[in-house]
Amino acid sequence: MHLITLADERIDALHAAFDAARGLVPDGIGMVGYGVAELRDGDGRIKQLVPFHNLITDAGDLYIAGKIIAAIAPASPSAPTAANGMKLGTASTAATKTDAGLATYLTASNAAFDATYPQTANLGAGLGVNAVYRTTWAAGVATSSTINEVAIVNDQASNLDSSAANTYSRAVLTTVNKTASDSLAVTWNWKALGA
Repeated sequence: MHLITLADERIDALHAAFDAARGLVPDGIGMVGYGVAELRDGDGRIKQLVPFHNLITDAGDLYIAGKIIAAIAPASPSAPTAANGMKLGTASTAATKTDAGLATYLTASNAAFDATYPQTANLGAGLGVNAVYRTTWAAGVATSSTINEVAIVNDQASNLDSSAANTYSRAVLTTVNKTASDSLAVTWNWKALGA
C-alpha cells in the first residue's frame, strides 16, 4: 500500500503545470457572440444587412454557468430563468459587463424567439458549436427610424425595459430604419469553443 505524501502531491502538481504549459491540458471554455440583423421590405427583398458582435453580460455569464450545472447531483442546483426572446432599443451607448440592460427600450418590441429556435449548430471537429437564436419582427411591429440595440432577455413577455439582471446579451447595431412595411429578423450566435 502506497501512502500519498506531500512530496507526491508536489510532483503531481509539477507534472500538471508542465502539461498545461505545453498546451496538453485544456483549462477553460470560451464563448463569443455575433450575429446579423436582416431588414426586408414588403416584397421580401433585403434592404439592409447589419452584422454585429455582442457583449455577453455578467447576467449572461451566470446564465451559461447555471445551465451547465443545473440539476447535476449531488447539489442539484436549479436552472436559471431561461432566455425567452429579444427586445429592441434606440440608444447607441455601448454596454459594459455590469451595466448592460437596454438603454432605451423601443415600446412593443418585445418578441419571443421564432418557432424553431433556439437551435444548436455543430461547426465540426475542433471548430466549436453555435447556440443559435432568432427573432423576427413582422411588418407593422417595432417600427422606428433609430433601432440601434438588441438584447437577448429572460423577460420577453414584459413590454418594458429590461434591467441588466434580465439581459443575457446585448449588441449595438448600425442604425436600422424599420418602416411600417418592413420586417426585421435578428439571428444571433453564441459560439462555444474549448479554450
